Amino acid sequence: MTDYYETRSQPITRKMVWQAYQKVKSNKGSFGVDRMDWVTLDSNLKTHLYKLWNRLSSGSYFPSAVKEVAIKKRSGGIRKLGIPTLLDRIAQEVVKTHLERIVEPQFHNSSFGYRPRRNCHDAVAQATRNSFAHSWAIDLDIKSFFDTIDHSLLMSAVQHYCDTKWVLMYITRWLGTWLVF
Repeated sequence: MTDYYETRSQPITRKMVWQAYQKVKSNKGSFGVDRMDWVTLDSNLKTHLYKLWNRLSSGSYFPSAVKEVAIKKRSGGIRKLGIPTLLDRIAQEVVKTHLERIVEPQFHNSSFGYRPRRNCHDAVAQATRNSFAHSWAIDLDIKSFFDTIDHSLLMSAVQHYCDTKWVLMYITRWLGTWLVF
């Protein structure tokens, strides 16, 4: 007997999509260029999530354009922020969850940025502990880092730790649409 998931080109399950939906919804957030809000998505949830799963698991998913929003900085000027559609955020969460299990153990214990179950209070506590052991500190904030990172170098780093083809395929597709507004 053939397992249903063996016939799909990508090993993405409906459960993975459902769990990603729950996580993304708990974060709330605004709609993207398609203007689909949570009420609209939830009114036909089974259909939307089924279509998303079907596209992700068949390899035919391509992300939508990203909505650009200008955020004013306290210091003056603006910072441009890209807002993906809700369905794209769910797809990103599917990939993030899979990738996180692989790369999370590789991070140093003193690393706190964008990591699960770590927050700024944990970072301050670690910095305090470090201050007793070292007489120096390094504070880095790379201006426009995510706007200027070399995508080929980024993909080389991802490939170094993860050789999962569907993860690499979808990250490449998102990087290709990141600058489309």
